[in-house]
Amino acid sequence: MMFYRRKLILALLKELGGELNSTQFQKYLFLTTRKQENKSFDFVPYYYGCFSFQANQDILTMAKQGMISECNSKITLIDKRDYLQELTLFDQIIVRDIKEQFGGMSSNELIRYTYVHYPFYAIKSKIAKEVLTSEELARVEKQKRHFSDSRLFTIGYEGKSLERYLDFLIINDVKVLCDVRKNAYSQKYGFSKNQLQNACKGIGIKYVHIPELGIESEMRRELSTQADYDELFDYYEKYTLPKNWEYLLKVRNLIEQDGRIALTCFEQNPKQCHRTRVAKALMGLNSINYTFEEIL
Repeated sequence: MMFYRRKLILALLKELGGELNSTQFQKYLFLTTRKQENKSFDFVPYYYGCFSFQANQDILTMAKQGMISECNSKITLIDKRDYLQELTLFDQIIVRDIKEQFGGMSSNELIRYTYVHYPFYAIKSKIAKEVLTSEELARVEKQKRHFSDSRLFTIGYEGKSLERYLDFLIINDVKVLCDVRKNAYSQKYGFSKNQLQNACKGIGIKYVHIPELGIESEMRRELSTQADYDELFDYYEKYTLPKNWEYLLKVRNLIEQDGRIALTCFEQNPKQCHRTRVAKALMGLNSINYTFEEIL
């Protein structure tokens, strides 16, 4: 059974003539989701503005399945099935509206339109100066978040798309993401080590994996109550952290050097993740010059 979001992509491609370059595709899809109440895709500020990692992965997957071809940044529809009729009535109207309102725009016109109307998504752009006036660039600059205080954050990726997760980091001006999983692998798209590292690089955030601060996976298997988690983390705090104190100090050094650091692991609930105990240890060190905040 095909994901609904992929049907949306195929319907949009067909309505827009069956062939788009990658930049056009991302911009058209972004503008489509702006009209949706429940957005099919999330986006992040990237090299050329709004970008969805999930949509890009869906394009690659459908190309392997022979539904589209993707070559030299050109996306061409092969599957001629009328997926528009398989969308909700509201999404059918949205796709037709996108074609009517933006269908004749060039790549540069689409880039400029999204930068002007959605300046947050232009904050990482490499070409903003080429397409915007000084006044428009000033509006983009105002969207950038800069903080002078040093702060330690924690964030879990459970329940978040890669794009929403990265947006949280950007909004909080995080400079370094410290992955404290023992094994930085995830079945959730975007959160295995190489994927997450590359995504962070694209938005100017340094990624550091510190497996020594993780917990062995076999120790997590019988966790059904909060009491089970508390017992595990008490053990971790008493035995694992002291043996790896040098890696805790490595995180402290990163905070002192870069200012705003986020510890990350899987669990959404901080009470069910050892990153909270790592943060507790860091906040208990002598002569700290940083504050603490959980990103939920």
